Amino acid sequence: MKTIQIKFKAVQELQEILIAQLSEIGFEGFEEMEDALLACVAQEAYSAKETKDIAEALGLSFEESLVEEQNWNALWESSFQPVIIDDYCCIRADFHPPHQEVRYEVVITPQMSFGTGHHATTRMMVQAMATIDFLGKAVLDFGTGTGVLGILAEKQGANEVVAIDNDEWSVANAKENCARNNSKNVSVSLATLEEVQEQPFDIILANINRHVLLATLPSLFNKTARAGMLVLSGILTSDEQIIVASALQVGYKKLKSYCADNWMCIIFTV
Repeated sequence: MKTIQIKFKAVQELQEILIAQLSEIGFEGFEEMEDALLACVAQEAYSAKETKDIAEALGLSFEESLVEEQNWNALWESSFQPVIIDDYCCIRADFHPPHQEVRYEVVITPQMSFGTGHHATTRMMVQAMATIDFLGKAVLDFGTGTGVLGILAEKQGANEVVAIDNDEWSVANAKENCARNNSKNVSVSLATLEEVQEQPFDIILANINRHVLLATLPSLFNKTARAGMLVLSGILTSDEQIIVASALQVGYKKLKSYCADNWMCIIFTV
């Protein structure tokens, strides 16, 4: 069986939308890059017209190629490398050997590759989490994606992690990854922020994008416990001013920020 591989020229802010729309027309494998998205679909399930319509609606260009299925599967394994953040965390696939030099390991399915840690925003979120005490805390992982951040929060000692996403494919993948990591205290569900009943949270993790963050900051603040923290990323350095101003307006205080590859991660407190 053969696979169609499409390379879309797309910035990170559009990639989540693109993944969601492509999933609805049969695409099953994705790899996020800094300025592009690789997507694959079985040849017999591929619709060139639907793919073109999605790309044109988002103003994106793309390249199409045909690859052998077994070679494509091997390529995932050969190209997916473990992500190691200092001596703190290693994010790897199950076919990688354990990494003994870090405190925590998160094992994920590489085919479901957005949120794997390769992108600067996820790496910075992990770096920020290394500075936070999660022991006994209640955590909300808003827009969980692969579930990496929620799983890591539990490994750091969180006794309750509520992980939500509005994409069915992401929820299924996050649940799979939770099972791989024997996560007992991470609850993954298809839900919006408004549907979350558990509150307040000691720590909220939100690696999404500027538009969603700006729209949800008031709700996030209302769900943050006294002396709690909000850790957010998915924003460009050029968006820092508007994000910080909006966060301060609803009641947060800026604690610390990280920058990498024109992206930012910011920690706020209440």
